[in-house]
Amino acid sequence: MRGFFGISADRPAAKAAACRSTPCFPASHAAVLLRIFRRVSPALETLLLPFSRGEIEIPQRALFLGAEPHPDLREWPAVTGWQPFFPLAEAWRKAGFPLTDEPAGSWPLVLLLPGKSKEEVLASFARAYDSLEEGGMLVVGMANTAGAARFEKEFAAASGGVASLQKNKCRAFHAAKSAAWNQALLAEWRELGKPRTLESTGFIVEAGIFSADHVDPGSALLAEHLPKNLKGAAADLGAGWGFLSRELLGKSPNLKSLDLFEADARALACAKKNLSGIATPLEFHWHDVAAGLPGKYEVIVMNPPFHTGQNTDISLGRAFLRSAADAMRTGGRLFMVANRQLPYEAELDALGLVWRKPVEDSTYKLLFAEKRLGPSKPVTFR
Repeated sequence: MRGFFGISADRPAAKAAACRSTPCFPASHAAVLLRIFRRVSPALETLLLPFSRGEIEIPQRALFLGAEPHPDLREWPAVTGWQPFFPLAEAWRKAGFPLTDEPAGSWPLVLLLPGKSKEEVLASFARAYDSLEEGGMLVVGMANTAGAARFEKEFAAASGGVASLQKNKCRAFHAAKSAAWNQALLAEWRELGKPRTLESTGFIVEAGIFSADHVDPGSALLAEHLPKNLKGAAADLGAGWGFLSRELLGKSPNLKSLDLFEADARALACAKKNLSGIATPLEFHWHDVAAGLPGKYEVIVMNPPFHTGQNTDISLGRAFLRSAADAMRTGGRLFMVANRQLPYEAELDALGLVWRKPVEDSTYKLLFAEKRLGPSKPVTFR
C-alpha cells in the first residue's frame, strides 16, 4: 500500500516483524549510512542526550515527529518517523527506519524536532501532545538560534512544568502528559496547525510551508510576466502551495499537462486543494528536484529555494537548473525568478541554454531560457 508520500507505509509482514525488534541495516548500506549519520544536526544530538545519560528510559516503541536519523536510534527497539520534507524522509527511510504518512495512535514517547515558524512550532507541540498516551513523555530538541529558550517557556506554560538541558548551542526539554497541561492553550495551538485560506487570494495554506502568510513577491513578479498560450507538457519545480501553477494555467489553459514537484508534503497537499477543478491533467510529486526529474517538458517554471537553514545556499538553485535543463526537450522553455544577487547566469551558460533577463528590479530578476540545437557554446542575449 502506498500512502500520500509515495512511500510504502508498511513493509512485507515478515520483514516488518524482524525490523520491529532489530532495525534492518544490510551490510551493503554501510557507505550510505555513513553519509547519512555524518549529517546529524546539533539539535538532534541534544534531543537524544537525556536518553544517553539515562535520564529518560528508552521505551519499546516511540514516535519521532520531524524525524532525522541518528546512529543511537539503531539500538532502540522501535522508532517510527514522520517527516514531511522529502530529503530528510529519504534519509530516514534509507537508514532503515519505518516512515509513516500520518501518525496515528498513542505512544509512550514522542520525540520532536519542530519547524521554524512560531505557528508551526506551537502547532507541533499540540500535535505531539495528542500523540502521547497518558503518562507518556514528550521530548523536544531545538537550536538556540531557532528560539529554543522562548519556545521552552511556551512549552512550560502549557505543560505546567518542564525539565531542560543545554548543549551544542541547543536545548532539549521534556514533560510527561498529565492533567496539569493547559487544555485551552493546546486548543489554540491546534488551530494554528490547521489549513487556512489566505483572505487576499483564496489560496489554502498551512503553517510551516514556504510563504504561508502571503504570495511570495518573486513568484508574483514571475506570474505577471509569464507568456500566454504556452503549449506542451509543463512542470512547476518547487511548486509550493500552487500559486505559480495556477497562474501558469490561467494564462495557458491549453497546456497538455502540468506536473508539480514539491519537497514539502504539506505544501503539496495544499496545492492539490488549490488546483482542484482544473481541467488540465495534473500530477503531484512529493520529490527532491535536485535529484533529477522523471519526465520531459516543453515548459518549466520555478522559483528555486536558496536557503539551507538560515544560510544562503546557491547550490540548491544550481541543482534545480541542472534538473530543469536535463528535463527540457529541444525547444523547451524555462521561466524562473531569483534574487537579483544570485549568480545563476553562469550556470545557464554552462548548461548550454540561451537566456535573457526580461525584468530586474531592486530585489528580483527574471531569467527566461531556451534549449536549442546548435553549437555547444550558446549565444547569450539580454
